[in-house]
Amino acid sequence: MKEVIIREIEQSDDEEVARVIREVLVEMGVPKVGTAYADKALDHMFENYDVPRATYFVIDEGGKIIGCAGVAQLENYEGNVCELQKMYFLKEARGRGLGVKMMNACLDSARRFGFEKCYLETMPYMQGAQVLYKKSGFDYIDTRMGDTGHYSCPVWMLKTL
Repeated sequence: MKEVIIREIEQSDDEEVARVIREVLVEMGVPKVGTAYADKALDHMFENYDVPRATYFVIDEGGKIIGCAGVAQLENYEGNVCELQKMYFLKEARGRGLGVKMMNACLDSARRFGFEKCYLETMPYMQGAQVLYKKSGFDYIDTRMGDTGHYSCPVWMLKTL
């Protein structure tokens, strides 16, 4: 059995992380405009999270990245709120409890960075993800917070840390 570890992203992970995210988005039928698919940051994830109060994790299974997620300050928002960002898992990573472990890593970091709340945006048909978010203490909210540029994501959730 291959060892599975959650670790912080390294610069050499950039290409594989972008591939994982795009593969999951295509699988889920997510629009390529107004979602993470179009983010310029996708090909430079290490650099994007190599800033204060931000971190990005990968799930490494025997040297292969099978999932990823991170937290950073919510863009274009006045307040001490972070965003759970770009949380995606390949099929082979799902249903193994890795989502809970990844969520804990992200939320622990958010607390360590001193954020008061954590926000996220998702798609209505990403039901499995929403189950995880609800189990993790996120509640649905009626309006978007900040401006992430992901105008095609109509489901918003918030958790007090």
